[in-house]
Amino acid sequence: MKAVILAAGEGTRMRPLTNDTPKPMLFVSGKPLLLHMLDSLPEEINEIILVTGYLEEKIKAYFGEQFGRFRIRYIKQNEKKGTGDALFLCKPFFAKNERFLVMYADDLHSKKAIEEVIKHPLAILVKEVENPRAFGVITTDENGHIREFVEKPEVPPSNLVSIGVQLLDERIFSYPLEKHANGEYYLVDAVAHMARDYKIKTIHTDFWIPIGYPEDLKKAEDYFNQKKSA
Repeated sequence: MKAVILAAGEGTRMRPLTNDTPKPMLFVSGKPLLLHMLDSLPEEINEIILVTGYLEEKIKAYFGEQFGRFRIRYIKQNEKKGTGDALFLCKPFFAKNERFLVMYADDLHSKKAIEEVIKHPLAILVKEVENPRAFGVITTDENGHIREFVEKPEVPPSNLVSIGVQLLDERIFSYPLEKHANGEYYLVDAVAHMARDYKIKTIHTDFWIPIGYPEDLKKAEDYFNQKKSA
């Protein structure tokens, strides 16, 4: 199974740390964020498609075209057109109805939770948060399937948010991407359309560390230090 990891962003909120280092290559507990992500992938994943952009040569130099059990393919996103555009660049590499993971390159996740995600035909990892306005917000039906999925709503319909791990299949590429005021195309839009036609299961996790600001690196470092001393 393949995993697409979106790693093209400049990490502007992480500056000055990202002035000469791409965000996925910032170190936590002795290794890059991106390597922590690879370590969290289930054994079924054997190929990675990395969508790169900013300082991509540093990612390529570290991981190469084969890293452990993973074959790695690189696709460059030349313009900052958002997560939807980044994923749709990968369309030629999937067969009809092929399932694959999609992840963002700056979050830390539970391997156990991702293993649960890939047990379903289509699924998304979710968590309840105090301030959902900064995320893609989800409501579900009585069986835990997506009913509504909205990116950064002013009035969130719930506290349940997408945390950046989605199990999709090749049919996602048949759904439209909408250009937003900032010139970007959000993957959320295509997934929301797909959820109207197919059941996408929500899987809850109890572990998620998003890395958005420099202080988040310390939170992650503290977590791993506590884990080592436990």
